[in-house]
Amino acid sequence: MQEEIDFAKMQGLAPAIVQDAANGEVLMLGFMNGDAWERTLSTGYVTFFSRTRSKLWTKGETSGNRLKVVSACTDCDRDTLLLRVEVEGAGVVCHEGTRSCFTKPLFQDGKQGNNAGARVVQS
Repeated sequence: MQEEIDFAKMQGLAPAIVQDAANGEVLMLGFMNGDAWERTLSTGYVTFFSRTRSKLWTKGETSGNRLKVVSACTDCDRDTLLLRVEVEGAGVVCHEGTRSCFTKPLFQDGKQGNNAGARVVQS
């Protein structure tokens, strides 16, 4: 099934959007390579490739807040994954202690959020 995902477009990686299967909330975004995808398939739990540590990591392996895969699909270009999951443990997904990693408002209802002064960081 790995051949159905185009890992080549981003130098061996594909973005993986994680969504709560019960309510549709977007929880986080990580990156997968072929090995991470294969481990996710074999274990049933989301495994990512850490770009900073250059190694695989299974979400919740230390916290217990694991992400059990309910379903997975790709976008039309087959270079991005959408993983619908059940959150196990305390229900916290973000390392900052929140359910979702998407908690920093930038823009809403035509108005800039609290981080209006946010700047683009380039490395």
